Amino acid sequence: MTAAIETSQLSENASRVFARGKDEGTARWWMGSLALIKATSAETGGLYTLVEVREDESETPLHVHHREDETFWVLEGEVEFEVGGTITHAGPGTMLFGPRGVPHRYAIRRGPARLLFLFTPGGFEGLLMETSEPAGEFRLPLEGEAMPDFETLPATVRKYGCELLA
Repeated sequence: MTAAIETSQLSENASRVFARGKDEGTARWWMGSLALIKATSAETGGLYTLVEVREDESETPLHVHHREDETFWVLEGEVEFEVGGTITHAGPGTMLFGPRGVPHRYAIRRGPARLLFLFTPGGFEGLLMETSEPAGEFRLPLEGEAMPDFETLPATVRKYGCELLA
């Protein structure tokens, strides 16, 4: 590789440099949680989407992503993950990898919790945006507030390469 190519690549990457603080990002009320979109596919050149989720005790249905891998980091709280039939009890600092095509779910047993989700490649924010609404205030939504239409949810998630299994 020549120095000119290396310099060009460095310049291209430098133009994408950005930072978001703890309470920064696009705030959305999403399925009972406060989601902060920290990095979009457009901002990362399609490499990944990064989302912080804050929620109280809750549980996601068993589902599968066919387009992206998902990496989970527990920042706060106690979370039970099931990935490919294996159950992992995770506390702050725990990281868990969920490959695409492998069914998974999580349950927050002791909240509140803060989790970081890394979707690779990027693009998952499209599903999040379509199944959420702008957070009216920087807080968790109230019970029943800002919930998606559960009748159309299966078709919506399929559009983004996901599938609800339970």
